[in-house]
Amino acid sequence: MNLGTEWLIDASGCDPAALTNLDRLRAVFDRVIRDLELNVLGEVQWHQFDEPGGVSGLALLSESHLSCHTYPEFQAATFNLYCCRRGAEWSWETTLKEMLGAEEVNIRMFERTVRVQELAGAAK
Repeated sequence: MNLGTEWLIDASGCDPAALTNLDRLRAVFDRVIRDLELNVLGEVQWHQFDEPGGVSGLALLSESHLSCHTYPEFQAATFNLYCCRRGAEWSWETTLKEMLGAEEVNIRMFERTVRVQELAGAAK
């Protein structure tokens, strides 16, 4: 049984200033959430670290979660979207190049599946 799809996105060659800019990263999240019609539960959580100022963000979704971690010292950002809904394809490469100045974006997609077993004593 397919439980959902998980995307792991690694962006490199990013603008270090963009990777420390909370407003810019919020805008990325806002665009993903809006475009994919995702449903945020509660508030999106953000934390900006001391120098070099990387940022971590987490949105708990009714569909699962969206997270990011930025590494301005390495000009890199990572994103993770796990969605239990079908059809959550999104333009990660184009958007991260536009919004974070990424030179390269690597996207890996994993189908999350389990083998479903009948419950003991279930009616036939």
